[in-house]
Amino acid sequence: MALTNLLLFLLIHSTVNPARAALPGTWELLVPNAGIASMHTAVTRFNTVVLLDRTNIGPSRIRLPAHHCRNDKNDPVLKTDCYAHSVLLDLHTNSLRPLTVLTDTWCSSGQFLPDGSLIQTGGDLDGFRKFRKFVPCNSSSLCDWQELEDVQLSQGRWYATNQILPDGSVIIVGGRTAQSVEFFPPRKGGAVHFPFLGEVEDRQLDNLYPYVHLLPNGHLFIFANNRAVMYDYKVNSVVKQFPVLDGGPRNYPSAGSSVMLALTGDYSSATVVVCGGAQFGAYLQRITDSPAVGSCGRIEATGSDPVWEMEDMPFGRIMGDMVMLPTGEVLVINGAQAGTQGFEMASNPCLYPVLYRPSEPAGLRFMTLNPGTVPRMYHSTANLLPDGRVLLAGSNPHYFYKYRGPFPTQLSIEAFSPEYLSADRANIRPVLVELPEKVGYRQAFEAAITVELPVVGVVEVNFASAPFSTHSFSQGQRLVKLPVTSAIPDGTGKYRIGCTAPPNAMVAPPGYYMVFAVNQGVPSVARWVQLSA
Repeated sequence: MALTNLLLFLLIHSTVNPARAALPGTWELLVPNAGIASMHTAVTRFNTVVLLDRTNIGPSRIRLPAHHCRNDKNDPVLKTDCYAHSVLLDLHTNSLRPLTVLTDTWCSSGQFLPDGSLIQTGGDLDGFRKFRKFVPCNSSSLCDWQELEDVQLSQGRWYATNQILPDGSVIIVGGRTAQSVEFFPPRKGGAVHFPFLGEVEDRQLDNLYPYVHLLPNGHLFIFANNRAVMYDYKVNSVVKQFPVLDGGPRNYPSAGSSVMLALTGDYSSATVVVCGGAQFGAYLQRITDSPAVGSCGRIEATGSDPVWEMEDMPFGRIMGDMVMLPTGEVLVINGAQAGTQGFEMASNPCLYPVLYRPSEPAGLRFMTLNPGTVPRMYHSTANLLPDGRVLLAGSNPHYFYKYRGPFPTQLSIEAFSPEYLSADRANIRPVLVELPEKVGYRQAFEAAITVELPVVGVVEVNFASAPFSTHSFSQGQRLVKLPVTSAIPDGTGKYRIGCTAPPNAMVAPPGYYMVFAVNQGVPSVARWVQLSA
């Protein structure tokens, strides 16, 4: 009997404490001190990463070049600011270059345009109605932020969400006190009233940074608080109202995260997942130990009678990030297990990433991964890199930079490698050696790979967008799996794969994509391809 009880004890504790067993995934420190805590992060087609904080944060840990100081008489901390609040990371060398941003980018939004430039919108104070642009360049050039002076937002945008549209323009949805949408380039008539955002606002808002996904039918899936609609932005009409998602509020300041699963097959179906959140009232009452929500809702947004399928994550999580991996699986990472969003309003960091496997049955979709050691909570980001790793940056749950005490401001940059990058899979990892630099819709093209072991089964070729990550949501995130032929040896050590580009811009808006070959669940290093009409 004693032996039986001992075995039962060991079984229970090995189940509830995953740290007792070796868990998948590895961590590495890329940059000990990036100079800023990145609140907003985006990966460019030149394999550089734009990291951006707010400008009225006071001194950062990296200075601007000589004669580039920012003068702002309204800045509450530094009237003359010689510190950088944006930096550019070169992924080849892990080196940093300070960038100059002039207006306040606090809780702003962004999106890449079809030409690969990054449009950045709104913020606080002097940034409230601003458009900014960053035109990426190679590492030998000195590209920097541009403040657009000839256009401005029709309505101030603070905590808004951006989404590129099929015509290459960008819709900007919501924001604090902004129950409307507008576009870049600006359209005649300016902001368009969108009543849904007001309908879902509660006493603590919970309608900020709405989750916006472009569906393959051309409409938008917009989720705020605990409700979602299908929105026809062309005529400003709600096409469909979805059922309420149980579990409380899911958007800022109670945000979990959301992702649209990979588009595949005939692209007629799109499924959206929303995970995590905070208990209602935690923000209003500043309850830092209120348990985070652990439930997820999954819905086929394009179905005729869609309903939410509910499941639970291994951990409750507030302000986690959901990153679409090249395989179609989803990495859930960052965040806290208690509290809410806001300055110094969360506790118990969630150090364990989890992998969401969409093709598994409900109840078996989540896998707990190797924990990190650095809490990344409020104002942290997560982005897929072209080599298949996930970049983690930021975390500053304080009004200014604070390096002592609980959950200090985090200036480091890390990378998490999913299990598909483990050494024991190196011999099936493909190398993408040939791919066009530009393809058109429905275009047939060929990809060529090399791989150490013989190819068994279908090698996928998948288009992954480069989203704008901020406040636990990746704006514009998308993965499109292409129709492919079998990988055929060509006699020169290469396998050739016939591919067909996405059929239209509703499935994949125009722009630059990371294109991965995926062999038995292991992705290649991506090559950048421009998709256009």
